[in-house]
Amino acid sequence: MFGNFPSSAADNMRPVSGEERQVTRGPGGRILTNTGVWSPDSQWLVYDVRSDPAGDVFDGSRIEAVHVDTGEVRVLYQGVNGANCGVATHHPQLPLVVFILGPEHPTVDWRYGPNHRQGVVVDTRFPGVFTRLDALDLIPPPTPGALRGGTHVHVWDAAGDWLVFTYNDAITEPGLRDIGIAIPGHKINVKPSHPRNHAGEWFCALVTRTVPAPRPGSDEIKRANEEGWIGTSGYTLEDGSRQRRAIAFQGQIVTAQGEEATEVFVVDLPDQLDDDVRNFAQLSAAGRIEPLLGSRQRRLTRTTDRRYPGIQGTRHWLRSSPDGARIAFLMKDDSGISQIWTVSPETGETKQLTRNSSDISSAFTWSSDGRWIAHGLQGRVCLTDTATGETRLLTNRRGVTELQESNRPGSEDVSANDLGDMRKEACVISPNGSRIAFVRSTGNSSGTTNQICVIELENKLSED
Repeated sequence: MFGNFPSSAADNMRPVSGEERQVTRGPGGRILTNTGVWSPDSQWLVYDVRSDPAGDVFDGSRIEAVHVDTGEVRVLYQGVNGANCGVATHHPQLPLVVFILGPEHPTVDWRYGPNHRQGVVVDTRFPGVFTRLDALDLIPPPTPGALRGGTHVHVWDAAGDWLVFTYNDAITEPGLRDIGIAIPGHKINVKPSHPRNHAGEWFCALVTRTVPAPRPGSDEIKRANEEGWIGTSGYTLEDGSRQRRAIAFQGQIVTAQGEEATEVFVVDLPDQLDDDVRNFAQLSAAGRIEPLLGSRQRRLTRTTDRRYPGIQGTRHWLRSSPDGARIAFLMKDDSGISQIWTVSPETGETKQLTRNSSDISSAFTWSSDGRWIAHGLQGRVCLTDTATGETRLLTNRRGVTELQESNRPGSEDVSANDLGDMRKEACVISPNGSRIAFVRSTGNSSGTTNQICVIELENKLSED
């Protein structure tokens, strides 16, 4: 009944109906971002291409989109002058795609890496033409709205107004990672005092505070990453008002015993930027960019006394329920199994959601009505009911034959064993709740490729 699942993994799982289809073809590595990969009409998926199927080598030169019904592939951007690109996300309402662009004409001391990359935006109606998101100014004093390093994983909020991203400074402590925001309508010009300086079309600012050596037992962090917007319009405060803009993220602390752990943090943001905020640019005593005025960073979870403390499991990004009441993350239960947990951004109350007998095996997303979370379990796509915690396996595999045929070199036979598990990076529900997108590695004697697949659900996960 449950395919390759051992009975112990399926004891608390009910199958649901859905048809799996492969939507891409041909050799190479394709990677979906963990969220924001669907066009607003749930018809197109945006992704990047990389030479290695594992996706570990960031050498992609194209951003593409595939139509999930026809299989048509469009190239949205082709890198030039040695610049690599990747990690694409779609605007929730407009025909805009944002992605990472590495440096053109890379050199030994300035080539693609965490602190040498920028965000750019392409209008899908005009492929190949981009606007720069973040301005770069490498010469002090700092320019308000400009950065001094690289940005990564750019994601719009639900309204499509602001973007959030991760950031690595190129000058001071480049190994630290912070969270930043980008706001349109504020072009930032910089002086051409460094050959890598460039202007940007959006105002950018950091919103987290990190330190190289956190004090043991404190709430200081040395990394802020794997972030996500809270709610479609923030979350409700104790007095009934709303914190309209807020970001949940993973923060790396040092315990009182001197060990590292990762906890859930939140940064509350101002609703809008006044002149004082937009004109503020200051370096700390350590020479790092100070966070945005009005941002407030705080720790939500305190799990260091647990048997398995802190966020643990496969790499994932924090994702909030649409109403902002719950932030989902992975943490091991007392048996050492990685489960989905939730925490309230208002109270910090933490609850275990799933109680499966094997680890959650991928990043995850919520349905637009907050009822379901899509994720992997033992390499298979599943849905978890956010009211009951019940995990349901998507069992219909009518797409298997199609997958086998697409990988058949000549007349050579391909066994079902050549169909690999779903990859861990993404399991993304479409905006209309009718589809789930993920990537499956498929292999044969000619090699391994990554193919984008979708599951067509018989019943939508949310109302239109």
